[in-house]
Amino acid sequence: MTLNSAASAAKISAALGSVGQGSVVSEVAERLLAYFTSGDIAVGTRLPAERQLAASLGVGRSAVREALAALEILGIVIVRPGSGTYLRDGISELLPRTLSWGLMLGAPRTRELVELRSGLEVQAAQLAADRITNEALDRMRGNLETMAHTLDDLAAFVEADALFHREIAESSGNQVLQELLQSIRSLLRIWVDRALTDEGHAAAALTEHSQIFAALEARDPDAVTLTMRSHMQTASKRLLAGFDASQ
Repeated sequence: MTLNSAASAAKISAALGSVGQGSVVSEVAERLLAYFTSGDIAVGTRLPAERQLAASLGVGRSAVREALAALEILGIVIVRPGSGTYLRDGISELLPRTLSWGLMLGAPRTRELVELRSGLEVQAAQLAADRITNEALDRMRGNLETMAHTLDDLAAFVEADALFHREIAESSGNQVLQELLQSIRSLLRIWVDRALTDEGHAAAALTEHSQIFAALEARDPDAVTLTMRSHMQTASKRLLAGFDASQ
């Protein structure tokens, strides 16, 4: 570590202060996030090592490791193997509240996030109906082909599903909407992964995605709204069924 990097790490550690005895991972993450979004640390700054952060906060390294993992999922930091952890650019001011939802997510808030995601997915699709490019449609066609070939491999199916929706969000042309959807998907990812429990669910989801694709390809905003809204209703039911079963 260079002299400047060491000085920066020391400054960050001193600014964070210690976390009270018995604090949980969510408190560590919120303390880190509050400082990262304060404007006192420049984008691209290399963060102190886990052991240094743990010592400064008065917690175990595992708590720091889990908190940084949550921040990485939300796009707050980026881990570069062999180099360290760095503060990323493009941090939304909405993320501090979103993070607290994700780390302390109970049943009511999970349902609220699912409801919010449904509305945002429909809005993204409506915007994409007018703005989507042929290149994006080609990539989505490839996602559908992957889904069709992985009905018996649910992990691969879910990944192709996520890429399909990401293309729609990017095609909306609205960066804030795109980032909000990405944050919500990250928070709900564990339940999304569990929503498809058999090939029957996957086959139904494939049909729904194919209908959305056809509407987007036709640049038909009314059909896009109808098909995406219908898909989100059934997808939300599948997701919440998996969530309720775990409670």
